[in-house]
Amino acid sequence: MYFAALATDYDGTLAEDGRVSSSTIEALRSLRQSGRKLILVTGRELPDLQRVFPEIELFDLVVAENGALLYEPETKTEIALGAAPPTAFLDWLKQHRVSPLSIGRSIVATWEPNEKFVLQAIHELGLELQIIFNKGAVMVLPSGVNKASGLAAVLERLQLSPLNVVGIGDAENDHAFLRTCGCAVAVANALPMVKEDADIVTSGARGAGVAELIRQLIANDLAETVAATTRHRVPLAKATPPLISILTPAAC
Repeated sequence: MYFAALATDYDGTLAEDGRVSSSTIEALRSLRQSGRKLILVTGRELPDLQRVFPEIELFDLVVAENGALLYEPETKTEIALGAAPPTAFLDWLKQHRVSPLSIGRSIVATWEPNEKFVLQAIHELGLELQIIFNKGAVMVLPSGVNKASGLAAVLERLQLSPLNVVGIGDAENDHAFLRTCGCAVAVANALPMVKEDADIVTSGARGAGVAELIRQLIANDLAETVAATTRHRVPLAKATPPLISILTPAAC
């Protein structure tokens, strides 16, 4: 088995309108039975995710808040991977009546076009925060925290190489973690740039696309894709031109 884990986004990938279909749930169970690990990588805050997705315990580990929170369903353990949002930043947004406004352990989320207020607050307060977009959502996180950094923390715990992980997603905030995976997959409904970067684009959209990928993983471990993928190939040797000795007049 080359691909030992599947890392999947939630909204727009695993779920449609916030919910995961029964057929997709069965596909996830099949993947677990094959001996592979399941990793959920989402921008959602954990309480909201638990509310809409009671089957969260199918996953070995969950990256929530777009990389800022690690959750282990089996033990109910939560590990913060990012600092809490600055109080001055939250006060500024509330004073300027930025709405909607959702505040997690590290993430602060709103919707377009409120990014102009977020940028103004970051500039005026001199903060080192970043904005990540996700199909109209505006997520504010500590610098350097994203889905790739969250996935890296998960793989360290699982003692897995990212090359042995298949990642699947659909939107702007998925680029970071998909690029680190040994195989990057975009569902049929993904944004054009996500599809362009992917090694595979599923014929099915959302959960149907994830189930399609799982069937291929179980059937042949994506053998044909691995053979054709060159993104992560590492040269083991490189031919070098022969050395030419040049004698100076003094050496003659």
